[in-house]
Amino acid sequence: MTKQFEFNWRIPVPEPLQTGGVFDCWDEECGAFEPNCLVKVDEYGFFIYWKSDGREGQVLECSQVNDIRLGMVLKINDPKVLAELQEKSEQSLDTRTVTICSGLDLVNITYTPMVSRDAETAKTWFEGLRKITLNTKANNVCPMTQLKKHWMKLCFMVNPSGKIPVRSITRTFASGKTEKMIMTCLKELGLPSGKFDEIEPSAFTFDKFYELYHKICPRSDIEELFKELSGDRAFITVPKLIDFFNERQRDPRLNEILFPFYDRSRIMSIIQTYEQHPEYVTKEWFSMDGFCRYLMSDENAPVFLDRLDIYMDMDQPLPHYFINSSHNTYLTGRQFGGRSSVEMYRQVLLAGCRCVELDCWDGRNEDQEPIITHGKAMCTDILFKDAIQAIKETAFVTSEYPVILSFENHCSKLQQYKMSKYCEDILGDLLLKKPVEGCPLEPAVPLPSPNMLKRKILIKNKRLKPEVEKHQLELFQKGISEIQDNELGEDPNILPANVDGEEGPLNDLDPTGPNTDTEAHPELVIGKTDSSNSDPDIEAKKSSLKISNKKMEDMLKDDAPEGSLTADEEQMLLHSYHYTSATTNIHPYLSAMVNYAQPVKFQGFDVAEERNLHFHMSSFNENTGLGYLKTQAIEFVKAIAGYHQHSSCFETILCDSLPVFEVVKWSLIKSIWWATPTLNSEPSYNKRQNSRIYPKGGRVDSSNFLPQIFWNAGCQMVALNFQTPDLAMQLNQGKFEYNSNCGYLLKPDFMRRPDRTFDPFSESPVDGVIAAHCSVQVVSGQFLSDKKIGTYVEVDMYGLPTDTIRREFRTRVVPNNGLNPVYNEEPFVFRKVVLPELAVLRIAVYEETGKLIGQRILPLDGLQAGAGAGGGADTRVVRPGGASGDRGARVDEGACPAAERAAGEVNGGGSPAAACGT
Repeated sequence: MTKQFEFNWRIPVPEPLQTGGVFDCWDEECGAFEPNCLVKVDEYGFFIYWKSDGREGQVLECSQVNDIRLGMVLKINDPKVLAELQEKSEQSLDTRTVTICSGLDLVNITYTPMVSRDAETAKTWFEGLRKITLNTKANNVCPMTQLKKHWMKLCFMVNPSGKIPVRSITRTFASGKTEKMIMTCLKELGLPSGKFDEIEPSAFTFDKFYELYHKICPRSDIEELFKELSGDRAFITVPKLIDFFNERQRDPRLNEILFPFYDRSRIMSIIQTYEQHPEYVTKEWFSMDGFCRYLMSDENAPVFLDRLDIYMDMDQPLPHYFINSSHNTYLTGRQFGGRSSVEMYRQVLLAGCRCVELDCWDGRNEDQEPIITHGKAMCTDILFKDAIQAIKETAFVTSEYPVILSFENHCSKLQQYKMSKYCEDILGDLLLKKPVEGCPLEPAVPLPSPNMLKRKILIKNKRLKPEVEKHQLELFQKGISEIQDNELGEDPNILPANVDGEEGPLNDLDPTGPNTDTEAHPELVIGKTDSSNSDPDIEAKKSSLKISNKKMEDMLKDDAPEGSLTADEEQMLLHSYHYTSATTNIHPYLSAMVNYAQPVKFQGFDVAEERNLHFHMSSFNENTGLGYLKTQAIEFVKAIAGYHQHSSCFETILCDSLPVFEVVKWSLIKSIWWATPTLNSEPSYNKRQNSRIYPKGGRVDSSNFLPQIFWNAGCQMVALNFQTPDLAMQLNQGKFEYNSNCGYLLKPDFMRRPDRTFDPFSESPVDGVIAAHCSVQVVSGQFLSDKKIGTYVEVDMYGLPTDTIRREFRTRVVPNNGLNPVYNEEPFVFRKVVLPELAVLRIAVYEETGKLIGQRILPLDGLQAGAGAGGGADTRVVRPGGASGDRGARVDEGACPAAERAAGEVNGGGSPAAACGT
């Protein structure tokens, strides 16, 4: 950077965690019990590590830790282990246990209980670990710090005698070099080098590791640049450095007053910081080592590092933000026959999501507890109250900004009242029950801002008309009104006028009658029907399913495995499945808790504009617009009158940049969400109120649609299946990693201002926005895999249709080298990026077989210009550069040594895969 920037990624590690404590540890995977472990956390907060006498050192990476809980999450079935733990203290196990939850994705979670001697120690560690984990900034540290992190891990993974096995070091570099070569390098450094030798941790300093790294992985790419600048001398002079930094490092977009050009003083500051030879500092020279250290520093991060903090204006109305949103949050896998889990609410919220979905149904047991499940789809159940408790505990750990609970409510009024009480009693003051001051629920009044709603939970559920709600609530509180579902059914003049349905009433359910369709598992009722009195239609449905009653019951048990249905059974169930809309018979107590997220049936943009109620919102299936296109084509033609000039190139743009099935969805967006016929029109729908998009029902495998197409249209809540780490989720998590992963991203100015219009299909630059030119050169990679495999790199861009380029730029395959492949490709050029604010780069590393190793999402408008270098595990760097207003990027890909982690990671924008460029 022109100005020196201090990247404060470190969270101070409490002293008791650095000093260490004695715990009894339990390994869930192998069932091993390890008593009397000395557990510590390093000074940087990278690792939780422990060792006991006669055992190898164990390491848990904090970046893989999803949650810290006080109490025993797992049940220990070994009576001997349980007895030993209980004998060590009179205090209960729950008060003495800290459970570490970790994993490479949001579904497959490993629980590591650590039992202390007393409750006070457990509480200290719980609070300390909660403080330092979920540090997303630590995932963006510079390559030099990542090398240090890798060295630290080697030092912690000692053998039973407390020494570092040489084999551990050879394995680190085995994906690209032979064991003999690595041992020769160790010998040259004066370290033990035999296959069965051990190294004292005190002898294996970071300087030794850094020297070993450069011996094994020489940076020929950096050497070439250094020779160019030095003229084949051993140093670069200050005048040469000034030219290099101003012409090739400095971002031409920066203001010259706020970010002045590099001068002698700034260059000397860089030399004094990174040059290790005092003589060179005195002579004002920069050596190859100092140059490399600079390129691998935080000053060469891929993005402006301040964007990892809250850098956006958080005082705008809610509809002015993209909101990180989840669909069918409770499911761990498929939509049919899948398993529901309370844990998913924890994991999704901790990952930064701010809108979660709860499909609520009447419980089947005698206790009449409301449940959450995918109704009529043979998915398992969880208790509503357990989900609310999990939401309370994790809602504001990652972000303090508001959480929206999207209820799909199928419950009877009795169980709706239970739902309301659970929300009220468990959430307490976190629940927003009344509008905030200054933002009444009145026409033309904007919604409050995220800052105004900090640490508040909003309920999205259908609501009664205010006057009816008030009357019913008064009767209920006086005890006059009974909680019955047929209470209002006798008066057909009341209910239809009282509630707008998000999806509209069911075709086979009288909306003025009692809400009787509250059974989440009619398949069990079908299975137990008395054939002598059964309905022929039910019997036909039962016959068509061809699934035994016992299998149905087994699949709905809590411990049922994922994917119990065969492909044929799933298809039969899908064909017989009938979506049941949420109930329109709302309990007034629940209705009164709804405020700024009131779902209404979408009746057209003209109706929404006429009502001008900012707190109304509608949800759209990804394919819902197709129906509108078929039945209201004339209205759509009127709406898109201002866009006809683009129709000739529209299909061509989409077919070139997106799969064919996306063209239809782009057509939908063009026709609906951003239709602005004239410059004098009123503010469009998504500038005024929220819209939510969710996957179509046919996605039984829980796959996702590409969210970018709906972000381009200004849709705030693009709800995805978080359990599926596909491309769509990678884009979602990569985008929301910025702004401190708070779950809210301010939309571009032209998407918010009522006096601005925006055509998401324009090929011309937006008024006031300068189009960008981006050039990406993939040079080399570091630590891409722990296997000796061939690799290649793909570079894609996602944004407006005209800016989206997929599967066009790909490097050659470098065979048999997962350690430090050199690609040295010609630049991949994105010649004209119309709207940089909405564009992102995706850099992905693949095995030669096509298997993903790792990927990284980078916002185009946040990329820093210049050259950079990277090396080591978990590096995350990309370099844009250029002059005269152009953007270029020479990219050197780097990822963590573990391919499994890189491919499985979803948090923080995908894998730890990185790019470092020179």
